[in-house]
Amino acid sequence: MGDLVVSNLNQTFHREDGSALMAIDNLNMTVRDKEFVSVLGPSGCGKTTLLRMIAGLDTATGGEIVLDGERITGPNAKIGIVFQEYSLFPWRSVIDNVAFGLEMRSIPRQERNRIAEQYLDLVGLTQFKTSYPSELSGGMRQRVAVARALALDPVILLMDEPFGALDAQTRNMLQHELLNIWEKTKKTIIFVTHSVDEAVFLADRIVVLTPRPGRICEIIPIDQPRPRNRTSAEFGQVRRHVLDLINQPKCTIQ
Repeated sequence: MGDLVVSNLNQTFHREDGSALMAIDNLNMTVRDKEFVSVLGPSGCGKTTLLRMIAGLDTATGGEIVLDGERITGPNAKIGIVFQEYSLFPWRSVIDNVAFGLEMRSIPRQERNRIAEQYLDLVGLTQFKTSYPSELSGGMRQRVAVARALALDPVILLMDEPFGALDAQTRNMLQHELLNIWEKTKKTIIFVTHSVDEAVFLADRIVVLTPRPGRICEIIPIDQPRPRNRTSAEFGQVRRHVLDLINQPKCTIQ
C-alpha cells in the first residue's frame, strides 16, 4: 500500500496560563510498507503524541503525515490503534468486542461475526469468544484488543506500549505472538515502548527520540533473523548500542 512519510512534523500545546509546550520538533521519518518499527524514548518525549497524530486523532501544528500518497487529516480507516489500556466494553462478549468496529461500519451481523472469529482464531482466543472481559487475564484482554484492531483490516497498526502493564512472562509471550501475527498478516506496525529489550526483540528498525521536544536522535536498523535470541552476543551488542545512544549528549539535550 505504500510508505508512511512524516515530514517536518511539529506539535505545540498551549496551556491555560498562555505558555506553550513543544512536544514534537521537526520530526522526519519514513516507515516502509510491511515494516515493523519501534519508537523508543524517555517519558514525555512525544511518543504517544506522534502515534495520535499518525492515527489522525490529533492535528499537527506544523508539517504533514502522508500514507500511500494521501495526507492524514483525521481518523483514517487504513490505520488501527491499540493502546496500553484494553478499552474493552465490559458488557459485551469477546466476539462482540472484536466485531464492534465492523458493527459501526454497518457490516451485517453474520459477516462481522465471521470476520471476528477469523481474528480470534489468529490470536488464539476462539474458545473464549462468548466470555466477557472480566473473565479474561490481562494478556488475553490485550489479544482481544489486537484482534479488534485487525478485524478492520488496517494498512498500519499503531501500538502504544500495549504490553507495558503486563508481567514479564506474559509480556514475552505476547511479543512472540505479535511477531507471528505480523508475519501472517503482513501489516505495517509502529510500536511505542519504553523497553530497549522489547524494541530490539521486535523491530526491523528502532527510532530513538530525544527528551521533549521529541526529535529523531538516531534510527537503528536491526539486521538479525527472527526469532531473536535475547542472550546472543549480537542481540546484546544492539541493546548496548541503544543504551549508550540514549546516554549520549545528542539524545539527552533538552
